[in-house]
Amino acid sequence: MAAALSTPNTRARSGGSAACDPLRTLVLATRNAGKVAELSALLAPLPLVVVSALGLPGAPEVEEDAPTLKGNALKKAKALYTFTGHWSLADDTGLMVTALAGAPGVHSARFAGLSCIPADNRHKLLRALENTSDRSAVFRTVIALDTGQEVHTFEGTCAGHIARRERGSEGFGYDALFVPARHTRTFAELSRKEKNAISHRGQALRRCLTFLEERLSAR
Repeated sequence: MAAALSTPNTRARSGGSAACDPLRTLVLATRNAGKVAELSALLAPLPLVVVSALGLPGAPEVEEDAPTLKGNALKKAKALYTFTGHWSLADDTGLMVTALAGAPGVHSARFAGLSCIPADNRHKLLRALENTSDRSAVFRTVIALDTGQEVHTFEGTCAGHIARRERGSEGFGYDALFVPARHTRTFAELSRKEKNAISHRGQALRRCLTFLEERLSAR
């Protein structure tokens, strides 16, 4: 559910109160449209107003320079909580390829360089594995939820292997190359519902949802 969001700065200018109950508003600390769609779909059952950094003019651009996925997720969640005053959720995801000693890992989003696009990353990965028989890999996601008073993290993993060519048109990032274990199709060949049921991000967010459900029902 999309909605306008009043930040501490906009409330100060208007002299008004928050447009939404801060415990009922959840800010997604990402500008990745694919992630926003995926996370919003998973959060839909909860009585939350979900907004993302995509719809927040002036939202900070957070440099993902931490050495771990957890560090980046925590950094992004804190920055968006500080900016909005609302609960903020951030994730960082890495693809760990066995033959590349765990790379691209925490650098997955910029594997091909700082100004690369997702297709560049996929092409570089295919070239790196061109003569490799072991194509096993694991996707790992860490989600951080910053409530202003405490921070919680939730993790999920999905094992699989890297296909020899891109397949499918759904999803984003490395989805067209990643075949989850016990499946023959890439993430990009699965529907969003099918992917969310087994993916690393789906697992992590379901753990987060359990926490949110408990918090919301206790109010």
